[in-house]
Amino acid sequence: MRNIRTATVVFTALTLAIPAARAAETNAAPKPKVEVVFVLDSTGSMGGLIEGAKQKIWSIANTILSRKPAPEVRVGLLTYRDRGDQYVTKLFDLTDDIDTVFNNLRTFKADGGGDSPESVNQALDEAVHKMSWSKDKSVYKAIFLVGDYPPHMDYKDDVKYPKTCEAAVKQDLIINTVQCGNVPETTPVWQEIARLSEGSYVGLAQSGNMTTIETPFDKDIAKVNAEVGKTVFAYGSREQQASVRSKMVAAAAAPMSVAADRASYNLKTEGRAVQGRGELLNDVKEGVVQLESVRDEDLPAEMKKLSKEERAAYLAGKQKERDALNVQLADLTRQRSEYISAENKKLAASGKGDTFDQKVAEIINTQADRKR
Repeated sequence: MRNIRTATVVFTALTLAIPAARAAETNAAPKPKVEVVFVLDSTGSMGGLIEGAKQKIWSIANTILSRKPAPEVRVGLLTYRDRGDQYVTKLFDLTDDIDTVFNNLRTFKADGGGDSPESVNQALDEAVHKMSWSKDKSVYKAIFLVGDYPPHMDYKDDVKYPKTCEAAVKQDLIINTVQCGNVPETTPVWQEIARLSEGSYVGLAQSGNMTTIETPFDKDIAKVNAEVGKTVFAYGSREQQASVRSKMVAAAAAPMSVAADRASYNLKTEGRAVQGRGELLNDVKEGVVQLESVRDEDLPAEMKKLSKEERAAYLAGKQKERDALNVQLADLTRQRSEYISAENKKLAASGKGDTFDQKVAEIINTQADRKR
């Protein structure tokens, strides 16, 4: 009984301390904010880039979060094809839940197209006007248009890209362009879009040079990740619990390099095991919810029959387990990062260093620095 009481006191003290800590944070300088939307051509010729992007989204998010001071990050997605295809555009709004971004990106398949020009104009217009961009001028906001063919300029009911670029500049929104492949008619258009919206143009191989570097630490990270997964407790509505479980299933099925990038990102966001809301340890630790306020029916099954004191003790024990596992992950991900950095230098020396994620990170860092 003494152990339960002690754990309860410790866990209760932690949950009481969180709001006070957050109040102190409000007096500190606000975190910088970064908002990035990827506008991706998903016609048949873009298969290599789409599959590679699924591998690299966590790597890109990690690079953004590694800025000093670490920013708050929101990412959105918009995929486009052309009229007559299965769809013209699909939009996934800006969110700080990168697990959801990853899950959405996993649904992207390269298909359709065939007549060369695509619905680039519509895609850009929707990216500028339908995303929940911040109105704050201090926020770094950027679109990355990624594709291989130019827009249809013959669609009469289209908003043409020059007008969209003008609107983007008025919103303090940068449009960067990444040309995949070497279609000659695309180059001047992609360059003009970037110029009109104060962005950068990059030309890459058709696949985006999506180099995945396997490391000697990936397997160990995967093992520790599996143990961290045992400390995840979905709670709340059925929909919320299903969302958390879906994220964990996707994480477990991801290649080891992707899972390792995800683990690194989670460590940088208060040691979470899953992004977004609905995971009990995360939400209690961060002061989003008080354990005592969660209804019995919304608790994980293994906690419903426990007393209030036992619930607090149980979660305190699981938090201790996660903290210890995160210490292991921090050491492993540090070694992995050093290994990848060394390998990237070798690739750069051999002329193979221009990869999609590296170019995106380079552009973001350069442009975000101007906001300081």
